Amino acid sequence: MMPLRALVVLLATLTSACTSSGAVPRPFPGAVRPATPPIPNGQAIVETALALRGTPYRWGGSDPSGFDCSGFVQYVFARHGVALPREARDQFNVGTSIKRSELREGDLVFYSTVAKGPSHVGMMISDGQFVHAPSERGVVRVERVDVPYWDRRFVGAKRLR
Repeated sequence: MMPLRALVVLLATLTSACTSSGAVPRPFPGAVRPATPPIPNGQAIVETALALRGTPYRWGGSDPSGFDCSGFVQYVFARHGVALPREARDQFNVGTSIKRSELREGDLVFYSTVAKGPSHVGMMISDGQFVHAPSERGVVRVERVDVPYWDRRFVGAKRLR
């Protein structure tokens, strides 16, 4: 037989457990939602990106020891308080679509390289150039968007501000 004290502790433990209905709690009345951080200007983003030129390519890389294309873009924007998805195809779903003729500093440019749809991303800097982490044999570098290789693989551009 269980002593009375042990029975009381057991009952208290069983009846005090938290349960969840899976419902999302509502904010307290009058609570203020946190403000979305402002998107930095294109020049600040470009300065951060250009400071990383020469960083080696590393598949899956997302820090200055090595970047792949989407890890590079994610890292640069994170330095300015902007969270982006990890992969190029998911980054393509963020922001506002813009035409090539509207490209400016800090805009994201997407290309179809290894798979159908957006599989590569870089960011515009100026004068028809973009900075990106291109391939296993490369480093973060600047290239022109109008060279035939990139021109025929262009799938779209996004502005995050």
